[in-house]
Amino acid sequence: MNKKTLEILEYDKLIKLLAEFADSKLAKNKCASLHPLRNREAILNNLTNTSDAVARILADRKVSFGGNRDLTECFKAMDVEASLDIPMLLMVASVSECTQSVKAYGLSNEREDSLKERFEELFPLNELAKEIRRIIVSEEEIADDASSTLKSIRREKVNTTLKIRSDLNKMVNSTYRSYLQDAVITMRNDRYCIPVKAEYKASVKGIVHDQSKGGMTFFIEPAGIVELNNRIHELEVEEREEINRILHNLSKEAAAHSEELKVNQEILTDLDFIFAKGALAIEQEAVMPDYESGEYLDIKRARHPFIDKDKVVPIDILLGEKYTCLIVTGPNTGGKTVSLKTTGLLCAMGQSGLFVPAAPGSMFRIYRDIFAEIGDEQSIEQNLSTFSGHMKGIVNILKEANHNSLCLFDELCSGTDPTEGAALAIAIISRLMDKRATIMLTTHYSELKVFAFNTEGVENACCEFDIETLSPTYKLFIGIAGKSNAFAISEKLGLDTRIIERAKQEMDDTTGDFEDLLKDLEETRKKLEADREEEERLKKEVENLREELAKNNRNVREAKEKILREAREEARNILEDAKEEADEAIKMYNSGMSIQEMEKKRTTLRKKIEDNSSKLRNEEIKADKTGKKVDKEKLKVGDRVKSVSMGMTGEVKKLADSKGKVTIASGIMEFKVSADDLIYAKEEEIKQVTRPTSYASGFSKSATMSPEINLLGLNSDEAVARLDKYLDDAYLSHLHSVRIVHGKGTGALRAAVHKFLRGIDFVSEFALAEQGEGDAGVTVVKFK
Repeated sequence: MNKKTLEILEYDKLIKLLAEFADSKLAKNKCASLHPLRNREAILNNLTNTSDAVARILADRKVSFGGNRDLTECFKAMDVEASLDIPMLLMVASVSECTQSVKAYGLSNEREDSLKERFEELFPLNELAKEIRRIIVSEEEIADDASSTLKSIRREKVNTTLKIRSDLNKMVNSTYRSYLQDAVITMRNDRYCIPVKAEYKASVKGIVHDQSKGGMTFFIEPAGIVELNNRIHELEVEEREEINRILHNLSKEAAAHSEELKVNQEILTDLDFIFAKGALAIEQEAVMPDYESGEYLDIKRARHPFIDKDKVVPIDILLGEKYTCLIVTGPNTGGKTVSLKTTGLLCAMGQSGLFVPAAPGSMFRIYRDIFAEIGDEQSIEQNLSTFSGHMKGIVNILKEANHNSLCLFDELCSGTDPTEGAALAIAIISRLMDKRATIMLTTHYSELKVFAFNTEGVENACCEFDIETLSPTYKLFIGIAGKSNAFAISEKLGLDTRIIERAKQEMDDTTGDFEDLLKDLEETRKKLEADREEEERLKKEVENLREELAKNNRNVREAKEKILREAREEARNILEDAKEEADEAIKMYNSGMSIQEMEKKRTTLRKKIEDNSSKLRNEEIKADKTGKKVDKEKLKVGDRVKSVSMGMTGEVKKLADSKGKVTIASGIMEFKVSADDLIYAKEEEIKQVTRPTSYASGFSKSATMSPEINLLGLNSDEAVARLDKYLDDAYLSHLHSVRIVHGKGTGALRAAVHKFLRGIDFVSEFALAEQGEGDAGVTVVKFK
């Protein structure tokens, strides 16, 4: 692709930014060589790689490729079987360790993507890396355990050094103490010496290695340690030879894996490059360009990558579908040139396999060439004026452009006579349209605005400018020609109005009418834009309210379900407790428990049942969030209400009596229920067929429940047991009163029945039947 165009679009600056996200020098070099491609399949493959890298970084993290050191010189040495030095071997270990960590990262999950095969092809050389790290401690040190020979040499070297120091210490502290300048041991020419005063030089036998500048001190190696010093030097030579042998063997081992190292380095560099593209995409909040249509540009909310994403004004660019030429007009510094550069740079980014800073769904076309004639082409060296410089570039573009070219022009044919410049610009545009090139240009020429209005395939666009603040908004509007606003800006800046009026008179009527038309169109556009923004705001507000309402409804449903769930759980627990109590009561009865003890147990159990029933009623009322408890004072005959405990809906027939009981009619039945148990019925419940809930299962018995029980022929214990169950059923069936037939006899059965009735909480009163209705042989019981 045209190198000059890439420089104009600041593509090189983008590449430098990309390289900052690469870890290794090799990947940075690969970033530097990146350029836009023309092959569709290659572009899509590169974009897929970038997309998969973005997904992996967001799902986990960005793996480090810093250990991928450049092994180029190492491979050269391996090819000629030369030994590698310590830094080279450490680089081989670093690459091997990087290979291991990167492969572990790539295969840490079962992700199926375009990068998986690359991770699988990596061949970690763990044993080689471990062996290098075992032998080489740092770039200056080989480990003592590198070989047994080296260890032995170094041990002898240490012992010899200790022997030298021991002998010298004796000389310093006793034999030659008075001959010495200082009682120290020093080194000269890598040999141990002592500092002897000049006057005692002859008294100390040995080799003189140095003397002080003033000649007052001679550094003498005493004769007694010469052999020991010689041995130290011999050991140092042996040590170097042994280290060279170790490094040579280690180099041979590394060379045996040279092919694996080359493959690993290539894959690591490639992955580092791909993940750098992914990291750049995340940093720029960029998206994958869509090349599905492949015929036109439809870039949504495009942002220039070098303008702060929190400050940049996104623009929409539609070009190549209904029109192939877009003419952008408007005042200077209004964003026209930035729009050109944004379009060209984003196209180059997509064809380089990079994500683009735009909105999802942005569609791009693959261009064989992108040409840009932007900026001042004046050249003193080549004796070119601004116009000549531009024209030279335009001539080259006209020669090379074709149907697969994107041509970008800033101020086409400016810098010369406006009439001639406008005519030239129209002719150049027409020639490029004949070649079916895609064109985007900026201009101040009114003739080009008219040309766009009158020519099929050409469209006007403008960059908005706020006259009140004298500042651009940088918004790009397609379909409307812009004004240069020279008169308005000059007046705002204080130019004499008489001068402005004289200038207007100098304009021909056609130009003036055209400018007035543009002004009217601009005002209309602003009004439509304001209306659209208000519509969008209201739409968004409605959507937010809808979401909030849906959320509240979900919360209500969840709360109701939770309460009901807890109520059902409580009911289950109650039933289990009741079953346990019943089982215990049966065991007690079978064990011969007395009537008094059984009655006490029954009273306790009944109180527990009543407490739990009240609790369940309250839970039911809490679950019905829309149910409103009745107001005893405002309740009136005819109100539609619902009994929570019974699940029955009915109409109020009689208001609360002295005991707080309200008479309710449901269908053909009437029943009394506590006012505290009532809520106002909802509309849908009024329309539904009345049916009892699980809490009112006893109510279904009321239709068949007998208001009388016959205990004749039973002894006292049997009669009390049967009466207990009967009274429970009768009370739960909401009977107001029952008759107990016990006969007259000796009066023992009647006495046992009356004693039992006195201990029942829900019995309000009982008495013998009236004369003619059973007299002393029947007891009438009324419930609360």
